[in-house]
Amino acid sequence: MKQVKAMKQVIEFRPAFDKRHKDPNKNHGIHGVELAFYLIGDKGVIQFVVSTNWQLPHVQKEMDDRSPDPRFPYLHHKPMAMDLGYHSPRRMYEGQTPMDDCRFFGGKCYYDGSSEDADDVFKVLCLEGHDGVWREMKKYYKSRFLTRKATK
Repeated sequence: MKQVKAMKQVIEFRPAFDKRHKDPNKNHGIHGVELAFYLIGDKGVIQFVVSTNWQLPHVQKEMDDRSPDPRFPYLHHKPMAMDLGYHSPRRMYEGQTPMDDCRFFGGKCYYDGSSEDADDVFKVLCLEGHDGVWREMKKYYKSRFLTRKATK
């Protein structure tokens, strides 16, 4: 298997928000702090994102004051793995459509990801911390960029 060249590791915390609005067209809801890991290499970028569900104080009070939905008793009350995915400057499979405004490649890129795959990395985060996350992201990088061919 090919060796992975030195890559940049970035961790970001994105702030919580409350963008609720009475007009449904302007309502963007609420969201807690996000923790995002980025592994940036010469072939592409791997991302792992966790919603911490750390809400703004007034939103957390609302959540604490309401009775939990029995179907989702911990919704908005515990961290949740959201995404393990990649950004590629090249199409990775037939029919993959580009996303515009890619922050990593200054324009369009090709993205794909999975919340189910993120669950496995989340377990590693809980057991081993960030060192385990970087290891898993490097494996994912190899599987996405070094062992398969991008399409034209």
